Amino acid sequence: MSVTSDRQFSKQTLTKNLDLLTADPVKVSKINLGSQQNVPIQTSVLETDRPRPLVVMLAWMLARHKHLAKYAQIYIKRGYDVLTVSITPWQLLWPMKGCQLVADEVVQFLDYNKNCQPIILHGFSVGGYVWGEAMVRMKEDLPRYQPIIDRIIGQTWDSAADVTEISIGLPLAVFPNNPIVRAALEKYVRYHLKTFHDVATIHYLRASQLFHTTLVQAPALLLVSEMDPVGSASSNKRLKETWESMGIKMSWKCWEDSKHVSHYLKYRDEYTDILERFLDSLKPKEEDMQQQISEKLQAKL
Repeated sequence: MSVTSDRQFSKQTLTKNLDLLTADPVKVSKINLGSQQNVPIQTSVLETDRPRPLVVMLAWMLARHKHLAKYAQIYIKRGYDVLTVSITPWQLLWPMKGCQLVADEVVQFLDYNKNCQPIILHGFSVGGYVWGEAMVRMKEDLPRYQPIIDRIIGQTWDSAADVTEISIGLPLAVFPNNPIVRAALEKYVRYHLKTFHDVATIHYLRASQLFHTTLVQAPALLLVSEMDPVGSASSNKRLKETWESMGIKMSWKCWEDSKHVSHYLKYRDEYTDILERFLDSLKPKEEDMQQQISEKLQAKL
C-alpha cells in the first residue's frame, strides 16, 4: 500500500481500484477474507476508535486523480474521508472478472469498517453502474449488509449514465478527440453487448434495474445537463420520478450547456454552492449518527 500527500490531504492506495483520501494519514491494516480461484482476498481496515464520516466517490471512466481531488477537497474540508472507486474499460466490458470484483471490494471495505459513518455517495457517470453492482452484492445477503445501507445519509449523482448509454459513453471516454476511432469502438461495444449477453449485458441490466429501484432511501441530488448524450437529462428525469415515487427526497439541477461530468468545470461556484447546500441539509442526520456511534464506543470502553 502506497501513501502520498499534498497540502490538502493524504492519499493511501488500498487496491488497484480503491484509494483513501484523508486530511491526515490514518493507519490501515489488511485482513484476509479467504481466497477465490486460488487468489487471496483481502480488505483494508482503518485502525480508529472514533467515527470517521466517509464519502464513497464512484469515478467516471478514466478519471484522473487530480480531477477527483477537486471534488474530494469539498468533503475533506467538512471532516469526511473519501474512498475513490475507479474501473477500467476492460473491467466494464467484462463485469464478472472486472467491475463486480471492484464492487465487492467496496462492499467488504464498508462492511469491515463500521466506524466509517455516516456515509455519503457521490457518483459520476458509470459510477452509477458500479454502485448498482455493489447493491446486487448486498442484496444477496441483506441481513448482513443492511447496516451499510442504514449508514448512508445522502447521495449525489453527477451525469449518471444508464446501461443504454454504454455504447456512447465508453468510446467517448476512451477516445474523446478521435471521432473515427471512437465510432469504431462504439460499433464494437454494440457488438459486444449483443454477442456477450450472458456474461456482460445481463449483468448491466440487473445492476441498472437495482440502481433504479435502489436499496438506498437517503435524500438524493441529481446534477445533469440538457446537452449530455451519455448521462442524459431525460434518463435522469425518469430516475428522479422513480425515486420520488419511492418516497426519496430529491434535489435536481439541470444546466443547458455543460458537457458530461463537466458541470463543475463550467459552473464551479454554482456547482459547489448547490452541493454545499445539499450537504448542509444532511447535517442533522450526520450529527445524530455520529453521536450514536460515539455512545456505543464509550459503552464498550
